[in-house]
Amino acid sequence: MSKWWPVVILGCAQFVMVLDSTVMNVSISKVVSDLHTTVAAMQTAITFYTLTMAAVMLLGAKLGDVWGRRRTLVIGAIVYSIGSLMTGLSPNFVTLFLGWSIIEGLGAVLVIPAIAALVADNYSGRQRVTAFAVIGAVSGAAVAAGPLIGGYLTTYLSWRYVFIGETVIMIAVLLFARVIADSSLPARLRIDVWSVLSSAAGLVLIVFGMLQSKTWGWVVPKVPLTIGGVTVAPFGLSPVPFLIAAGIALLWLFLRRQRGLAAVGRPPLLDVTMFSIARLRSGLSVLGAQYAVTAGLFFMVPVYLQMTLGLDALTTGIRVFPLSIALIVFSIVGTVLTRFWSPRRIVRIGQLVLVASILALLPSVSTDLKAVPFGIGMFFAGAALGLLASQLGNVNMSSVSEERSSEVGGLQGVFQNLGSSFGTALIGSILIASLGSSFAGAVSASTLPDSVKSTVLQQTQNGVAIVPTQAVPRIAEQAGLSGAEGDTLRSLYTHAQLGSLQTALFALAVIAALALFFSRSIPSSVLGAAPRSGPEADGASPEPAADKRRR
Repeated sequence: MSKWWPVVILGCAQFVMVLDSTVMNVSISKVVSDLHTTVAAMQTAITFYTLTMAAVMLLGAKLGDVWGRRRTLVIGAIVYSIGSLMTGLSPNFVTLFLGWSIIEGLGAVLVIPAIAALVADNYSGRQRVTAFAVIGAVSGAAVAAGPLIGGYLTTYLSWRYVFIGETVIMIAVLLFARVIADSSLPARLRIDVWSVLSSAAGLVLIVFGMLQSKTWGWVVPKVPLTIGGVTVAPFGLSPVPFLIAAGIALLWLFLRRQRGLAAVGRPPLLDVTMFSIARLRSGLSVLGAQYAVTAGLFFMVPVYLQMTLGLDALTTGIRVFPLSIALIVFSIVGTVLTRFWSPRRIVRIGQLVLVASILALLPSVSTDLKAVPFGIGMFFAGAALGLLASQLGNVNMSSVSEERSSEVGGLQGVFQNLGSSFGTALIGSILIASLGSSFAGAVSASTLPDSVKSTVLQQTQNGVAIVPTQAVPRIAEQAGLSGAEGDTLRSLYTHAQLGSLQTALFALAVIAALALFFSRSIPSSVLGAAPRSGPEADGASPEPAADKRRR
């Protein structure tokens, strides 16, 4: 049994890493209430948690080579524990944002790459296959259990206990880290600081611009950005397109610098020649889209269930459970199907089912939860995501030689977390912006007195916050409106909220449909089967030819 202690310890760390990405969403309404914050603020926290990981994942993988894998795991666990404890004890949103979105994210970028490397270092042959299967099973269990654990603790105790529990588990990982063997030696690598800064800043600017579009507008300023009493509106436009353009420019400079570093014999932060591999480009693009849809669903569904319908966190977790369990089951089904079908066929079936399942969810979004259609839609969304998850990792890893697999692993981490950030930022912004315009239009067209319309529109001119529909009459009363006017506003707000949710769901379906264009270069031959003739037979990439030239 002693030989399996390393995978037990690493499995505990993996459970926390996956759990943390699913547990916060079902607790949104309670966290908003406890910390006196808003859903928009929580959208920012969720977005920046994954964005932090996306921005510095490549650096985290390099630091594992510089410090050694086990030392990196220990440092990452310490950082993560500090962040979890801060989050669990946070008295306000700022502390939660710093602890969860920033410090925990920085700890995760050290822990996640180290787990895979240390599993490979501690086991070989069939034992290594078993160990990776255990890590995969732990990840699946965390995906399924996350909404239920978060929902139960939030409903009957406090969401804070989730993060206190994570702190305890990571301390246990620290205490038993010595049982994990590490044969790697610290490498003398020179990490290019400008590469780290330009890639991180570029990603942050792009996602932050999307995140703020709900407030500032995409092109025409909705709410002016004011700094030190000075309104910032370049050429009379919203700052959003300028932020996104600046981010794209920084990423372009980052890619140029990587080529320049490689040309003079210095180790780049990222080997950009890998992007010339069609199969890898396709796999990473579909992976990013998959995580964008997943994050968008995990943000929107709790908002609908808690803010519109008034369900508690545990019931929300139960309603999300069909998606979680289907994701696990169909990850296994997809692996079995690889014996008979090509990765491209499985991926495209998954993509089509994902689009259909999201569209099927649209009629379920109403004032009365249609439990059966909603559950079926969630189940098939999870099934589609499971089919995609079963293929994309292998597609990406098989695109390159074994010597470059660690770099591809880092790229996968970037695209996963960037996709999650993009999904939460974009879909959340569409949801909130649509809510504001829908509610304002409904109030203007209503039979409410002109004085009431003027009061409501004046108080919501800077946007409409997502609040529980049950709270609208109380808010109206505090604004000096009558009970009947408050009830009318509640009805208008509820329908505006439902309309904005449907708009955001449709946007998710569009993203899922567009991802079909990215899957063109996924391999079209069954794994292990003799390839057909022609360079396009299996989504061929230039990698084999490049390998031959190097040899």
